[in-house]
Amino acid sequence: MSQHYYSKNPQTSSKPQEWAYTLRGEKFQFQTDSGVFSKNEVDFGSRLLIEAFEGSAVEGPVLDVGCGYGPIGIAIAKSFPHKKVHMVDVNSRAIELARKNALKNGADNVEIYESDGLSSVKEEGFSAILTNPPIRAGKETVFRFYEEAFEKVASDGSLWVVIQKKQGAPSTQEKLTELFGNCSVVDKKKGYFIFEARKI
Repeated sequence: MSQHYYSKNPQTSSKPQEWAYTLRGEKFQFQTDSGVFSKNEVDFGSRLLIEAFEGSAVEGPVLDVGCGYGPIGIAIAKSFPHKKVHMVDVNSRAIELARKNALKNGADNVEIYESDGLSSVKEEGFSAILTNPPIRAGKETVFRFYEEAFEKVASDGSLWVVIQKKQGAPSTQEKLTELFGNCSVVDKKKGYFIFEARKI
């Protein structure tokens, strides 16, 4: 596999940087590095997903798949302190950063660990699963994320996905509808779609 943010151990030289960002009305400090997705800012798609997420009345933890350095999972953990938020990524550098950022931002209701997709996720019955999927890893990998998420989400829980139209939003909508029997567009801006598929 070529070296990019979906690699387990990025070979690019470490160049840490730190900056502040406001998400869901709260200011966060993030440390990022080379070899992780969107190292210079919280990317537009992730921001759209963070702001669009409405929480879940369903019992059970939340899961952020492909968490990177942690903006989605940490912002959700701070907004919903009564929920345990699991955060997973295949990239070991990203996982290390996510742990530092959770600590830095006082998100103590998180559990952060390495996982290729959901392969190392032992927990079941997630009330919500969120992902900004690793498009560059290929359609097969992304669709595997969706299939694994369907198995792990609680009854009446939902999977939230952000994806650009040009990077496969129509095929994602089709796949989620096939898996869940439904898929609604929660928001769309600048070619990005937020999909919610509910397990009913």
